[in-house]
Amino acid sequence: MARLEVDVQLRWSDMDAYAHVNNVEMLRLLEEARIEAFWSHPAAPDGTAVGSAWPTAVLDAGPGAALSTLVARQEIEYLRPLGYRRAPVVVELWIGHLGSASLDVCYEVRDAPSADGGTVYARAITTLVLVDASGAPTRIGRDVRAAWEPYVEAPVELRRRR
Repeated sequence: MARLEVDVQLRWSDMDAYAHVNNVEMLRLLEEARIEAFWSHPAAPDGTAVGSAWPTAVLDAGPGAALSTLVARQEIEYLRPLGYRRAPVVVELWIGHLGSASLDVCYEVRDAPSADGGTVYARAITTLVLVDASGAPTRIGRDVRAAWEPYVEAPVELRRRR
């Protein structure tokens, strides 16, 4: 099982009137983790490359990039309320499906890494579509696919009512 563990700091403003992280803010936490894990850092002002700690951070999604991502679908399951805390939450990410032009990013939001038995607050899936500068879907390139394939595993299982 190869997963990425991204620490994301909560903000006081993430809380709602019920004193837990608001549902919209929870999706923003997932977005922050996804950007950190999959997007490369822009070059420094002097033009030097800025490295990333994540081997999966291979997308150049800055202004004028030839390739970008669009969120096609999101589904989230809240398991328990997440209150504000000073310690970052751990967002575990992996790829549940790697298609020709799309991928499903799976998440678990935890208070500690799964190896430490942390509490899971939410599970989610985001379907991303890679698009070119015109907005048309484009195939996932060989280099990007090679960087992401080690992180493909079974998708997160969400409870569904039928």
